[in-house]
Amino acid sequence: MEVVRSERDIDKLPLLQGQAVQRSRLQAWFIRICSSILIWTCLVQLVTVGELWHPRLFTGELGFRKMSVGGEESLPSSPPPPVPSRNYRSNGFLKVSCNGGLNQMRSEICDMVTIARLLNLTLVVPELDKASFWADPSNFEDIFDVRHFIDSLRDEVRIIKRLPKKFGARYGFKPLIMPPVSWSNEKYYLQQILPLFSQHKVIYFNKTDARLANNGIPLELQKLRCHVNFQALKFTPEIEALGNKLVHILQEKGPYLALHLRYEMDMLAFSGCTHGCTVEEAEELKRLRYAFPWWREKEIVSEERRSHGLCPLTPEETALILRALGFDKETQIYIASGEIYGSERRLTSLRAAFPRIVKKEMLLDPKDLLQFQNHSSQMAALDFMVSVASNIFIPTYDGNMARVVEGHRRYLGFKKTIKLDRIKLVELLDLLQNGTLTWDEFSAAVQVAHERRIGQPSQRKVIPDKPKEEDYFYANPQECLCESISCDDLSSPGNATTII
Repeated sequence: MEVVRSERDIDKLPLLQGQAVQRSRLQAWFIRICSSILIWTCLVQLVTVGELWHPRLFTGELGFRKMSVGGEESLPSSPPPPVPSRNYRSNGFLKVSCNGGLNQMRSEICDMVTIARLLNLTLVVPELDKASFWADPSNFEDIFDVRHFIDSLRDEVRIIKRLPKKFGARYGFKPLIMPPVSWSNEKYYLQQILPLFSQHKVIYFNKTDARLANNGIPLELQKLRCHVNFQALKFTPEIEALGNKLVHILQEKGPYLALHLRYEMDMLAFSGCTHGCTVEEAEELKRLRYAFPWWREKEIVSEERRSHGLCPLTPEETALILRALGFDKETQIYIASGEIYGSERRLTSLRAAFPRIVKKEMLLDPKDLLQFQNHSSQMAALDFMVSVASNIFIPTYDGNMARVVEGHRRYLGFKKTIKLDRIKLVELLDLLQNGTLTWDEFSAAVQVAHERRIGQPSQRKVIPDKPKEEDYFYANPQECLCESISCDDLSSPGNATTII
């Protein structure tokens, strides 16, 4: 039965209808808010679950580890979202030019990221050396995965591929160009460099080798250097794929020794080491040394330098040392180096003692290496990967590659790296050659000299006011090795360990 409304109710009808409409709108708004909250809650849970995923770095496994459930292989989890960008007000732009070979430039990049972080700067992707002896035209993105580099450091430093246009030369802008003082600590950069950015919005470091001290640096900055070196600097997919292929080929044939035979033309010319060379070769090396004005030393007495342990071992000397250390003819040896000076003639003794010597050119199809030809840094990246993965690594000279590879192998769990004591070895080699020592005496002395030089945990040697003579940070980044080993124990030399 229909209810008859009074005139007063009829007068209120429009108002009641308006209230109903408003209530309906409020209900719809409330439902949307609840839906949004529910969606965001789900997203947060998904992100939280995603953050629990992380790849196990440097475990020796290739690719993702497969997990089976009920006998079937499950697909790998998706990688977590990129870490949030660090929010800071940039004090200016830092542009840098790296000089030297691949591994020298690698350590310079790590230092420059650390300095940019310290000073709250925006870092431009570093320029690589194109004017050195190797004349490699490679840019950063030709060697390293630039997107990975930028993304993996976004919570530390803002990195851009190029300067904003307003800071370009065509707009008349001129950055301050300078080399920072070598082996400087954070106080130098905070007190001397940071104030310059108030006047010069862009500073261009035209030399970056050894511009950050090995020691006396805050722990968080030392750990950042490691983060850049071990995680942010990843080779391009092309280099990674070919490097992994090389490692796989070698491992299929059994354990292998990576020998960094630093007997290359540039090394011999630079160091003035001519032991074992002909007179004509010694003259050629001297002419090359004079051709590079930034190689400061010109007149060098080779034998004097050799006696001080400042020369790479010759291929002939290396063959004797490897035999003395206990390696036999069945040892698989990968030579990680460029073109050996004197070519195959100088490798005769080494090949006679160790027939299973291989190089990347022998293991790969020429088509595989075609894209890397005339790009020495990209070729060096392949040798770097093979050396890091080797069962034993032996450098005949402690240059940048030897030291950086040693540091990586320490980070991987102190993989065996035999650091040759060249001062002692030259003395023993000369005694063997002149008949003072028998072979057995020579071999025993070589092994004793290297019992504690196989990459065990150790404290970096610090020499105040002589940074060039102290241990290099990237060869022994002890601050980054203390999670599994007590830092207090690093100074202990440990018990003697067999060489092989």
